Amino acid sequence: MKKFKRISSDCTAIIVGKKASIDGSTIIARDEDGYGPINPIKFIAVPAQDYDETYKSKYTGLEVPVHEHGYRYTATPQGDNSNGDWFESGINEKNVAMSATETEQTNARVLGHDPLVPGGIAEDAMVNLVLPFINNAREGVQRLGSLVEKYGTAECNGIAFSDKDEVWYMETGGGHQWVAMRLPEDAYAICPNIMVIENIDFDDHENYMYAPTIREFVEKHHLNPDPSTFNFRNIFGTQSEADSYYNTSRTWYGQKLFNPSIDQDPTSQDMPMVRRPEKKLAIEDVQYFLTSHYNGTEYDPFGSISSGDEKAQKKFRSIALDRNQCSSILQIRNDVPAEFAGVQWINLGFYCYSPYVPFYTNIKDTPANYKLAPNDFTMDSAYWMNKLLPVIIEPKFHQFVTEVNAFRDDCQSYGVGRLDAIDEHAKTLSGDELTEYLTNESIHTADHITEKTLQLINSLVKQSLNSSKFNFELGDNM
Repeated sequence: MKKFKRISSDCTAIIVGKKASIDGSTIIARDEDGYGPINPIKFIAVPAQDYDETYKSKYTGLEVPVHEHGYRYTATPQGDNSNGDWFESGINEKNVAMSATETEQTNARVLGHDPLVPGGIAEDAMVNLVLPFINNAREGVQRLGSLVEKYGTAECNGIAFSDKDEVWYMETGGGHQWVAMRLPEDAYAICPNIMVIENIDFDDHENYMYAPTIREFVEKHHLNPDPSTFNFRNIFGTQSEADSYYNTSRTWYGQKLFNPSIDQDPTSQDMPMVRRPEKKLAIEDVQYFLTSHYNGTEYDPFGSISSGDEKAQKKFRSIALDRNQCSSILQIRNDVPAEFAGVQWINLGFYCYSPYVPFYTNIKDTPANYKLAPNDFTMDSAYWMNKLLPVIIEPKFHQFVTEVNAFRDDCQSYGVGRLDAIDEHAKTLSGDELTEYLTNESIHTADHITEKTLQLINSLVKQSLNSSKFNFELGDNM
């Protein structure tokens, strides 16, 4: 079997049901964070096509025959595909969204009985093999589940699916086991790099799906520490000390934002997956969480508001960190016609500095600078342009943060206004004419925000040069 080096994402996700969102949208969203600070990402539109091939993963060696029609979809792959595609997230032409994946861990006891499969399906191939071929979120779970059962999986992951009505979260455990839960419509869930699905009701087929062998597998190998329930997180997951400082603190902060009346310990491993928010959640709330760094707490590594000591500021893994690559918010709206209901909000770079850009997903192309993600720096690439921001801002964070936040707010207001204007005209169009219009207008939106970003860079560079501590005037010491 092929040996491979794990290079995939180390991420943070949030999923929101349609009755928990402010406008009735379903939302699945995820930060894609690599294992290093540089991993160029691009944003593309993949056309509908008839597949007659054997898909082969460059990462694991997995081979899967594919002979069927595939729908058009968007994706955020790596710029360098020499080690796999890693399409990560997108929405297809049936308004089905998929985000893959949250990297997770299965405990050693389970892996002893069902080891990972080095040549199985992994994060690099999941979107390619699932998203083009599904008509709703439930089908996404079923298709990926069947692939895990047949080929095994090379890693443990959490995967989100959504359509206009349903949001599903799926987790794999061991080499061949998996479960999935339908998120209640009035709820949200935070998903860091740890298993989060709790009790499975095997008789509730509307809200749970699972591998057909999972109950027998758990019973045969005596894996359930509490046989009165079937808690997937407790049976398959890890409860390590590292989890308390790397993972659960992110859940704590998200639930602190959206359920501020609940008092929890950031190291607790008993926080529930599902919460009903104390207010309806907007896209801006999701963005705030996905770009956060324990803002307003003693754990903020920037010390931006409530300054803790240096030890506290480095205690927990921040959501915003140097490994940020691409954040995607996949929104299926229910207050507009289906032909333009899908919107993918893209944020490249270091999320708390760069803006989210809304793209309709009924498109046939993306901006030139979003399709360019080479290994070397170039301002012609949206990824690299946004990656330049932390290089400039980080040394002078407190000097620049107010201007940066105002820039991000301005871009968000512009993006929201653009959706309103585009929606209004889109109602008069259909078919290819509509797709062409949404393509061109999405590119125009991105071009404008690119120009605003360049203006910010220009301002920050000039301020940095004018505030250098390495200056000298001959008369200063005379």
